Amino acid sequence: MAGNQDQFEIKFRLTDGSDIGPKSFPAATSIATLKESVLAQWPKDKENGPRTIKDVKLISAGKILENNRTVGECQSPLCDTPDTVTTMHVVVQHPATEKEKKAASKATQNKCMCIIL
Repeated sequence: MAGNQDQFEIKFRLTDGSDIGPKSFPAATSIATLKESVLAQWPKDKENGPRTIKDVKLISAGKILENNRTVGECQSPLCDTPDTVTTMHVVVQHPATEKEKKAASKATQNKCMCIIL
């Protein structure tokens, strides 16, 4: 892992292909802190931006990063080369409203399933 590196250069790629950053973060920075940084730097002209860090998912090396982990714990061995910028993908997922939850619940109740062994 990234034991000897104290700082990581990270940029955040949004779904439209634009970026936030890069910015330097200490290895001990939590993923929740990264999400707060994304929230603070979110472009004001973009619609449907995140309202809280619960709306933000960060993906690095194909894995969704957990809030309680640190940047140092989440780095892949491929990112350990010096002077590189790590790209984390940002997905905004707003919580479902009560109306959406009821519609999803109704849809699953009316399904028929067959299992062939």
